[in-house]
Amino acid sequence: MNRYPRDFQGHGPRPADARWPRGARIAVQFVVNYEEGGENCLLHGDASSEAFLSEIVGAQPWTGQRHWNMESIYDYGARAGFWRLHRLFTGAGIPVTVYGVASALARAPGQVEAMKEAGWEIASHGLKWIDYKDHTVTAEQADMDEAIRLHTEVVGSAPRGWYCGRTSINTVALAARSGAFDYISDTYDDDLPYWMQVGDRDQLIIPYTLDCNDMRFATPQGFNSGDQFYAYLRDTFDALYAEGAEGAAKMMSVGLHCRLVGRPGRIQALKRFVDYIKGFEGVWTPRRIDIAAHWHAVHPPEPRGPRPSQMDRDSFVAAYGGVFEHSPWIAERAFQLELGPAHDTAAGLHNALARMFRSASDKERLGVLTAHPDLAGKLAAARRLTAESTAEQASAGLDALTDAERARFEALNADYVSKHGFPFIIAVKDHDKAGILRAFEARIANDTQTEFTTACAQVERIARLRLEDMF
Repeated sequence: MNRYPRDFQGHGPRPADARWPRGARIAVQFVVNYEEGGENCLLHGDASSEAFLSEIVGAQPWTGQRHWNMESIYDYGARAGFWRLHRLFTGAGIPVTVYGVASALARAPGQVEAMKEAGWEIASHGLKWIDYKDHTVTAEQADMDEAIRLHTEVVGSAPRGWYCGRTSINTVALAARSGAFDYISDTYDDDLPYWMQVGDRDQLIIPYTLDCNDMRFATPQGFNSGDQFYAYLRDTFDALYAEGAEGAAKMMSVGLHCRLVGRPGRIQALKRFVDYIKGFEGVWTPRRIDIAAHWHAVHPPEPRGPRPSQMDRDSFVAAYGGVFEHSPWIAERAFQLELGPAHDTAAGLHNALARMFRSASDKERLGVLTAHPDLAGKLAAARRLTAESTAEQASAGLDALTDAERARFEALNADYVSKHGFPFIIAVKDHDKAGILRAFEARIANDTQTEFTTACAQVERIARLRLEDMF
């Protein structure tokens, strides 16, 4: 069994309206990352100095040495940058979410007090601001547990949100399984929150951003000036605000760092953006915990429908073996494909089943065609159709024919099978009785290869309609 875990389906082509409070067209959420004092540093027990997200171009870790310049740049974020951001957001009346590294918070009691007095949410940014990609599950779990403990001790309450940032492949699952968090933000995959199933738990995910993020001041091909940052934020807002005006309200995240946008030459760009969005109606500027509370209340997890990609073979074949008439071998083969969340929908599963039908031999596909009953034929009269075929034929009124109509169908059935060697097949749910008769009379004159191709396409259409009913 080959299963692919990444989810390319998401909210789908027509996401539901977020229904933000007071009919807001967009939720703009600001995050202040507080990492200063939690970065890699010999003073913190690390083997090397920090080399990520600073003003030092091409910085490299100094193994076994303290990096005075790097430490000084991080110190700026705590000493000056934080307070500049604090003045901006408190002055604008916008509460923010702080991603607080627990060990950094422990070294910043004055800043923590200011965050709390301002009503800011302090979510967990992990124990230390280090890379977890090479950590064992056990070691990462231990750091997560200690992050929660230390955060609770320093802040006075446990974190309700989680964002690690420098994750391993295990981070999200560990955070979800802990049951400690109202939301997790270690994804960048959507413009709306969504529910992720982790084991038996439905975990709320509130995606974060790496594009509307001042970190790009410190990365190659990033922002070189505040004007570029402002223009990008403004254009993102304009696009999402327009979608919200069309009934598809979205969320915009803005990621900030005290040592980056907290510099005088950059803070003005952020201020211009804050002033810009204040000129629009229907803009909600919540903390992430407020978004989580709204989503829990207004968009709770839906009852779990069928998840074909998670079924065992017998259950899968039992559920979907009849989608293609009397041809369970199609489901048996589809089960072996690389199935994943994208196949847990009518469209996705239909694609998998249809692939197996299309790749089958002509003889096998002919077997599927001949498994279909005649329209309004003897099997229907004897009530020996499958439940699906019975319902489908009834939907077009083929179970209530006049004697003359029945005679006409019987004659057409006989002529068609005699000429082509398989029954006339049409997705009756797409037609009424008169339309079916017109198609029957027109198609009977086709050559057999054309009809074989047409009948196969109709078999796929019937399968799609059946799956839509099932889902």
